Amino acid sequence: MKAGIIFTGTGPILVLTSYDSFDDPKFVEKLARKGIMKFVAHELEVDMVAKRYGQQYKIIMNDVKQEEDLRVLDYNGHNVFYNFSFSEMGPAIRHE
Repeated sequence: MKAGIIFTGTGPILVLTSYDSFDDPKFVEKLARKGIMKFVAHELEVDMVAKRYGQQYKIIMNDVKQEEDLRVLDYNGHNVFYNFSFSEMGPAIRHE
């Protein structure tokens, strides 16, 4: 399981995914089907996300399939951006 912030044209979203990486072609395709063609992704530690999102994290995790799945944990860009410092984010993965 991976967690990450995806910076899109409309702002950041926090996602959970069963894909191996944020540059996996199938992950990129799934985002494209949601209208996200260009993005910058930063991986986050799953335990840190679980701790900060508590019950909301548990609810979403119960809905995530084991393979090839993607769930938005938080789409409130302001909340996502300010819940994590830059030092907590992994290296940038860019797609365009």
